[in-house]
Amino acid sequence: MGQTITEKIFSEHVGKEVHAGEIVRVNIDMIIGNDITTPISIRAFEESGAEKLARPDNFSIVMDHYIPAKDIASANQAKISREFAYKHDLKYFFDEKDMGIEHALLPEKGLVIPGDVIIGADSHTCTHGALGAFSTGMGSTDLAFGMITGGNWFKVPETIKVELTGMPGEHIYGKDIILELIRILGVDGALYKALEFTGDAIQHLGMDDRFSMCNMAIEAGAKSGIIAVDNITEAYLIEREEVNGGLRAKPKIHYSDEDANYCQVITIDVENLSPVIAYPFLPSNGKPVEQAVEDDLKIDQVMIGSCTNGRIEDLRIAAEIMKDKRVAKHTRMIVTPATQKILMQAQHEGLIDILIEAGAVVSNPTCGACLGGYMGILGDGERCVATTNRNFVGRMGARTSEIYLANSAVAAASAIAGKIVDPRDI
Repeated sequence: MGQTITEKIFSEHVGKEVHAGEIVRVNIDMIIGNDITTPISIRAFEESGAEKLARPDNFSIVMDHYIPAKDIASANQAKISREFAYKHDLKYFFDEKDMGIEHALLPEKGLVIPGDVIIGADSHTCTHGALGAFSTGMGSTDLAFGMITGGNWFKVPETIKVELTGMPGEHIYGKDIILELIRILGVDGALYKALEFTGDAIQHLGMDDRFSMCNMAIEAGAKSGIIAVDNITEAYLIEREEVNGGLRAKPKIHYSDEDANYCQVITIDVENLSPVIAYPFLPSNGKPVEQAVEDDLKIDQVMIGSCTNGRIEDLRIAAEIMKDKRVAKHTRMIVTPATQKILMQAQHEGLIDILIEAGAVVSNPTCGACLGGYMGILGDGERCVATTNRNFVGRMGARTSEIYLANSAVAAASAIAGKIVDPRDI
């Protein structure tokens, strides 16, 4: 029987052929913690009596949710992770001196490798599947078990094959593709499944698009998202190797067999796709941008950033649309580059000047606004167009506020208009 790429990754780690539904114990290639969830893992680690990490060079802590700290509580929370990192001389500890949102920073640092098994105490850990790895979110105590033992238990997931056909049209990005898929599946249509993105359209999608797609696999309930390595992936890895002086490990590349068993196959013609807007209060509540234009939705805030769409391409798209224009009088705009390196690249290209001159506020890399923590809280009844990944009730502030998920082009164009518009009409 043929195997999917996910089954092959687990088989390589177990040392024998395994298939969906089997329970396996494997070593973890990269464990990812952050300033919110890691303190719980640290407490469990220390209460177990463990004195050292099983695989210290396979463990990373990224301070990204409330950094710089927003209050005393978040400062004390961060202090726990810092002290642990210093005590264990953690090689991969990223704080304010070299900061970024974890799911953008680790690939940038060359720490995510094709064929890896990766876990993180953050639901959007599935982002890293864009590099041909199995990557999934787990609880903080699951993370602690990995810290103590170096491994963890998994049920090998079934796979839904997502065939993407055609060439994306103007202002159609990975964000639109994943929002369309979530619209089709619903928020629980892929529970404990792997979403494997395939098809001829993949060749037209850069790494930033692929990261966005895999990032939001969890919004359909999926265990992971994954895309096989191709020439675009290889070019990205070569660049990471050159910039960082090497990759964390040698890639182990797998491809699904032609006779692999899929539990479902979904085909999306991206050529005929319009920009997709996810209305409140579910990521699955997707509608074409034409509907949003017809609904004449005035907006109070635009947020471009997050682990979904805070990469350099997002800033380039926004700056191209906003050059020599101005954010609408009644609208605020926040831009959050996902890493310091992205911020510096945007400065080098002149993108930051364009965005600030247009009226945007550019912040340090942080998850703050996306999770309703700080740096962009919404007030009662306010509407926001966000390139983030969730729009649940109260996600970014007041429970009566509304979040409309969209790509960076829609967000930028809407900031100028003060209402949701089609960027293809700008």
